[in-house]
Amino acid sequence: MAVINRIADFDEDMKGWRRHLHQNPEFGLECHQTAAFVCDRLREFGVDEIHSQIGVSGVVAIINGQGDGPTIGLRADMDALPMEELTGLDYASQNEGLMHACGHDGHTTMLLGAARYLSETRNFRGRVALIFQPAEENFGGAKYMCDEGMMARFDIAEVYALHTMPGIELGHFVTTPGPMMAAVDTLRVTVTGVGGHGAYPHECVDPIPAMVAMVQALQTIVSRNLRPLDELVVSVTEIHAGTADNVIPESGWFGATIRSFTPEVRKMVETRIREILEGHAASFGVSVDIDYELGYPPMINTAPEVAKAANAAREISGADRVDDASGREMGAEDFAYMLEERPGAYLFLGQGEGPGVHHPKFDFNDEVAAYGSSFFARLVERLNPVA
Repeated sequence: MAVINRIADFDEDMKGWRRHLHQNPEFGLECHQTAAFVCDRLREFGVDEIHSQIGVSGVVAIINGQGDGPTIGLRADMDALPMEELTGLDYASQNEGLMHACGHDGHTTMLLGAARYLSETRNFRGRVALIFQPAEENFGGAKYMCDEGMMARFDIAEVYALHTMPGIELGHFVTTPGPMMAAVDTLRVTVTGVGGHGAYPHECVDPIPAMVAMVQALQTIVSRNLRPLDELVVSVTEIHAGTADNVIPESGWFGATIRSFTPEVRKMVETRIREILEGHAASFGVSVDIDYELGYPPMINTAPEVAKAANAAREISGADRVDDASGREMGAEDFAYMLEERPGAYLFLGQGEGPGVHHPKFDFNDEVAAYGSSFFARLVERLNPVA
């Protein structure tokens, strides 16, 4: 059980690609230079088709196999995070305020490695659609690509993705059938009263006590409105009000993230949030403006595809290094949009100990690239074997 030897042969090339990408991060949908780098490598490998500017800066490349068969989609995200890098590495970000702190530079590299191998060997039937996606972290680049008809345009039958994960042993794969990551919704609440001098509160309508009461009351949704066997997170993460110690502000606002798995819970929590906020506003004599934004849906793996992916992972890492019943978590992932349109599976790939994702000292472990590339390649070969 090991990585594919041919992929291991160009490990140094993959390291070079990855570190170039790490030095040159791009944000959101505007991953044009990253996409250009990807397209240059794909041309060198001799892929059959390259289609760019899908979902603004997304790329889909096609590799034809031997004979007829379905098209297997393999996805990597390309975008970085809006944060300063503190790694001190000689290949640290050269773009101020941007950093590859979630391993997307590594994800892109792993798919490029698989592309090079599959272009050389073509030991499969049908086609492979290599999906290089922008804006996973914020704008839902997967939805942009799907909304442009990517799945039908390229006749994609199944779709798969990997995400590197610190804290999991190097080369271990983790996945689960059914819901794996949560839906994510965003709340922003503006509370408006009547401002004035802090020494004369009776002449004001103070929004701050109303905000404090609202934030506390929202926590009762999980403890008192949710069926105990269901899962829900309501986290208020921002509170902003006031500018001076002797001034009662006119208004303030707070923000929250809401994570859930089912349509029923998702609907219930929005309804209860609105009821609680409007009720508290009336009791405190303030007005409230509620901006409730539905974000990424829950990411739901399909069981047959999880089994296929897990079997391919076992060929790379061994049976004892693949957990295909890991359970779900409350993070979110826009690969969910692709899984709404096609069956497929999402897996975590361990990269060993180190700072977690979204940490200013995070760095993708280059030793893991060969595992990910080998997984993608072996998965295609096993799903569409040559007779």
